[in-house]
Amino acid sequence: MQKVKMIAQGRVQGVGFRWGVYSLALEIGGITGRVWNNEDGTVSILAQTDSPASMAKFIQEIRKGPTPFSKVSYLDVTMANFDSFSDFKISN
Repeated sequence: MQKVKMIAQGRVQGVGFRWGVYSLALEIGGITGRVWNNEDGTVSILAQTDSPASMAKFIQEIRKGPTPFSKVSYLDVTMANFDSFSDFKISN
């Protein structure tokens, strides 16, 4: 199981970014986790999958910005250790 934590900076709040990440996870399939806004204007994502190819595609698409009005200026991606998720959800 590959698990990563991402922190996205840029125009990522108020542009449907979290919904875009959620939709992307469902579209690619096999990706579970959480996405939420941070008080500093960034967005955090915890994601896991058994497929390295799916994770690579997920990260690549997030870097591009998953919605037309989002713009990711920096994406920090680190390997992480967290409790497993059975679905993908938007958290508050």
